[in-house]
Amino acid sequence: MLYRFQYARKFKTNVKEYKFWQDGNHATECFNYEFAMQKLYYIHQNPVRALIIEEAEHYLFSSAKNYCGQKGYLDVKLI
Repeated sequence: MLYRFQYARKFKTNVKEYKFWQDGNHATECFNYEFAMQKLYYIHQNPVRALIIEEAEHYLFSSAKNYCGQKGYLDVKLI
């Protein structure tokens, strides 16, 4: 595994030994309610797509349960 991280760093001059994270980020302003809800849905579905859980509200540290009308593990302000 370390070999792969060493190989990935060969293409980046600012990385000294290992490159673990992917490059890039794309910040996007949540300019309206529908867009914010789309991003929230995407976040809630990540553990489902990763096959960690079957339903988004089953993930312990997710706010999905709060958005389903149930009491979640975390205190959440709904948008």
